Amino acid sequence: MGGETTIAVGQMCSTSSMKHNLSQVQVLVAKAVAAGAKALFLPEASDWISHSGEETLSLVRPVEESLYVRGLQKEAKENKLAITAGIHEPGEKGSGKVKNTAIWISEDGEIVQRYQKLHMFDMELTNGPHAHEGDIIEEGMEIHPPFETPVGLVGLLICFDLRFPEVPLSLKRQGAQIITYPSAFTVPTGKAHWEILLRARAIETQSYVIAAAQAGYHNDVRVSYGHSMVVSPWGEIIAELPGDFTEPEIAAVPIDLSEVNRLRQEVPLRRRTDVYPEL
Repeated sequence: MGGETTIAVGQMCSTSSMKHNLSQVQVLVAKAVAAGAKALFLPEASDWISHSGEETLSLVRPVEESLYVRGLQKEAKENKLAITAGIHEPGEKGSGKVKNTAIWISEDGEIVQRYQKLHMFDMELTNGPHAHEGDIIEEGMEIHPPFETPVGLVGLLICFDLRFPEVPLSLKRQGAQIITYPSAFTVPTGKAHWEILLRARAIETQSYVIAAAQAGYHNDVRVSYGHSMVVSPWGEIIAELPGDFTEPEIAAVPIDLSEVNRLRQEVPLRRRTDVYPEL
């Protein structure tokens, strides 16, 4: 697939209220449609961000019973707009955990693809935030292959996966033209690493990187960095939203898949797998 199309990257501030979060998405959908976008990219945990692990377990529902996911499907179908979003789903029975997933909803309102986050955000920064995502989130076990969408061949990843280049390189090898990182980065790690990691992943995979981000204060213990971003296969930032949250926002930008194909032909990255293992 080649050629130019418009995508919208959305930024929001999820709370523990799915009804409130759905109302934010409805604003984003209206803006995306007005901009002529063919797909809307939403952040990680767009259905909710809780105060605690206990609250997370109390909120999780199968997608069929989720007010939020059903609302996304309705918006996608009524507006003929593909939507991808980070959500929570129940973990395996008896695990006491939930899944952190990214779903792709077609313009017909059907969930057609799903990816479960591979890498857990476990961190103990001196004089900084502590996180132990693995205590409540169940690890994914597979790389989901790229799939056809109205905007190109998409490979789904999530947030902390950004720190592991092996996976997007695998997706590129399988033909991905767009790699997504719906995220909820902390402010300290966002300031230090967000832009440089996104640009690095775009450059080394020669793909568009689309990173929808949570922004602002979700509650009294959680704040996200924002700066939703779209990066070209050459590593240029072609769209970026601010860090502060005042209202749900989008950045709509045309992407040209012929640029992916051209760059890969003109600057072929021939890996020496006779010398080192293929990533």
